[in-house]
Order: sequence, then structure tokens, then C-alpha cells
Amino acid sequence: MISNYDDFIRELQEAGFSQFGLGKSNVATVFRHSWNEQPEDSPVRWFSGDPDRDPWEWRARVVNERDDIAYAKFFLRRAGFITREWYPYFLSVRRKGRDFAEAYADGLYSRAALRIHECLEQNGALPVHDLKPMAGFGREDKSTFERTLAELQMGMYITVCGHAQKVSRAGESYGWSSDVYCCTPEEFMPEAIDAAALLEPEEAAEKIEAQVYRLNPEAEPKKVRKFIYG
Repeated sequence: MISNYDDFIRELQEAGFSQFGLGKSNVATVFRHSWNEQPEDSPVRWFSGDPDRDPWEWRARVVNERDDIAYAKFFLRRAGFITREWYPYFLSVRRKGRDFAEAYADGLYSRAALRIHECLEQNGALPVHDLKPMAGFGREDKSTFERTLAELQMGMYITVCGHAQKVSRAGESYGWSSDVYCCTPEEFMPEAIDAAALLEPEEAAEKIEAQVYRLNPEAEPKKVRKFIYG
């Protein structure tokens, strides 16, 4: 049983990747209890604010404290984690050797995606509450922005690299923290790019598939394919 943050990290490093939470889309996860399914005898407590016992805080700690685990919406448009060991395999499968300019030229991404990517290229890491207006999205564009943000994370062209609160005109932080996005994983885990270039996408996919079934022998093949390819 995972009882605290250190247990979670140990299990995650062993697994290599994991969805964050469960739900109907579960394929592979190391922590098997979502916020509304937590056993009463577990010391883990969602949304308690305890950095050692609250899975919501684990997410923030991984992003802020570690450079060997990536966190973003990697799987089925939902958040998850990938370790440094497995990051090149997913890069190989998702990108197939293309940088964003090549993927855009091939028609794989929209103008909305280009605006977000260019904004991050030009300005560096940005919290989502700043990225949205700076990339030219208004309130009426909420669904387009969120969908496109997820697509870029699934394609592994942007990733989460921190958290930040909004800042008032007086310079004071307030409200809930927002995810901060890096332009590309090249900034976050550059060595993975070179490692991915040595992998064939088909072989990388087979490696991931074998690990998924090791973690969850009962995983549905259709969901496994979507889990792998995004």
C-alpha cells in the first residue's frame, strides 16, 4: 500500500509511468485510489494539504522538486507522470522524430496550437493564466484553449514545469496556483531528445505496451493503444 509521498515516488520509478487518478479511462497507474474511492484505513488523504499524505500535493512536489519525472496531460487527455527512463520511448512514439515546426507543416496541429507554442518560444515558461491572454485567447475561447493545450501536451511539445499564483497590481500573490508550461520538453529533459532519436517508434511502442500489461494485465487493448499513441 502506498502510504506517503516517498512510497509513491518509489512505485513510480519502478513502473516508469502512471496516470494520475483513476476513473473509467484507467490503463496504468501506481496509485489505485482516486479522491472519491479512498479506503478508510489508508493514511493517504486527498486535498488535505499534507505534502506527505495528499496525492494532490504529490503532483506539485514532483514538478517542483524533481528533474527526473515529467508531469503533464500525457494519457487520454488526462494528467500523468513519466520517468526519465521512459520519456524517450513516449517521445519516439508521439513525435516520430518531428519537431513542432515539422509537425505543424504536416498539418498535425492547428493555428491555435501554433500561437501557444510560439508564445512559449518567445516568452519562456508561463503560467496558464498568463499564457492564455498572451497567446490571444479570450473568455469565449476557453474550450479551444484547453483542448489545444491538452493536444500539445499529448504530443509532447509542451510540458508542465512549475506552478504559480496570480499576482495582483500590488505585487501580492493570490488564488489557486496554476500550472506553468515550458515551451518544449527539450528545455525540461534535453537528454531524452537524443535518446529518442535512437529509437524506432514501433519498437518504442512495443516496449511501452509490454510495460502497461505488466502493470495492468487486464487493460483493454483499445485503451492501451490510445494510452500509448495519445
